[in-house]
Amino acid sequence: MIPTLKKLDWRGFLLRPALAGAAPEALAALRHQTILITGAGGSIGGALALKLASLAPARLILLEAAESNLYQLQREWGEVSANHAACPRTAVLGSAGDRALLEEIFQRYAPRLVFHTAAFKHVPLMEEQPFAAIQNNIFATETLLNVAGKYGARVMQLSTDKAVAPASVMGATKRVAEQMVLAAGGRALRLANVLASRDSVAEVFARQIAAGGPLTVTTPTARRYFITLDEAVHLLLTTATLSAPGSLLAPVLPATQPIAALARYMASELAPGREIALRFTGSRPGDKESEELWSSAEQARATCWAELVAITTTQPTRSDLAGSRERLHHAVESRDLSEALKSLRQIVPDYTPSQAVLALAASRQMEICK
Repeated sequence: MIPTLKKLDWRGFLLRPALAGAAPEALAALRHQTILITGAGGSIGGALALKLASLAPARLILLEAAESNLYQLQREWGEVSANHAACPRTAVLGSAGDRALLEEIFQRYAPRLVFHTAAFKHVPLMEEQPFAAIQNNIFATETLLNVAGKYGARVMQLSTDKAVAPASVMGATKRVAEQMVLAAGGRALRLANVLASRDSVAEVFARQIAAGGPLTVTTPTARRYFITLDEAVHLLLTTATLSAPGSLLAPVLPATQPIAALARYMASELAPGREIALRFTGSRPGDKESEELWSSAEQARATCWAELVAITTTQPTRSDLAGSRERLHHAVESRDLSEALKSLRQIVPDYTPSQAVLALAASRQMEICK
């Protein structure tokens, strides 16, 4: 995290009480367990690992595909309290889609719970790299579910509001991942934008403020739900341990907030007395003006935790999903983006591809036909 962000009081921006911490029953259920975290070098994965370390687990296995992220996680771990540092842990450099590596991890350490936080998340970049998004967000999740199911481990997936009526490849692939996790009896949690997470808009604004501006925002009307990193971790812990198999949950948040308001708040806090200009750059490929935590075709119902709702959604059967994924596999292997997008829309009917990815598919089709 950028140092200046650590001192920010996000309550002053959110203007709501903090969501409740993890339920005591959830914390108790995690003690003395062996737990695997994929994407452990990311902001949420790393914060989750440090929280779990304080609960005296039997062991944490920290799986991360990016060498620099894993190195940074190990450095940060050495700087925390002895209580955390003493937690038995194993750092593994590798992908959640590497079946041989997963087999080795499960045979050697026998994790009983998997927090699956590994994913590609940058919307415009994934519009340019759709095959990578499909490979990492869908196929790697499929591999993880197959191996975890073989060894009797339950999977908790970190999902996103961008999976709701998706307008991007990233959102569509995360929606497919949700469906696979739920069909396999796992749990999924849709989160909003996490303030100060790595490469988040808050980090972008912090760098722009340090450079004197301007602060770049897509449009004046762009709005998002926001939560803090601590809130994200507590919601994950509660969902993973207390929800029923096949549950999809989302946080209860009062309203979306303008991204421009976040920019102005951060400028007032980090550069008081200075005028930092805002510059509107226009919507990017795959962006939506506002996100939702559930669609009009889904239903949200209260749970026994005031900060979470359970979402009832259309769920394909495992056999239907298997057939659809087979067609998607074939499209990706043949590098046929038009067919891959067609398969994604068959699995996620409310996915609306951006003009950018449709143009990319058309250009690739023209190259094939030459």
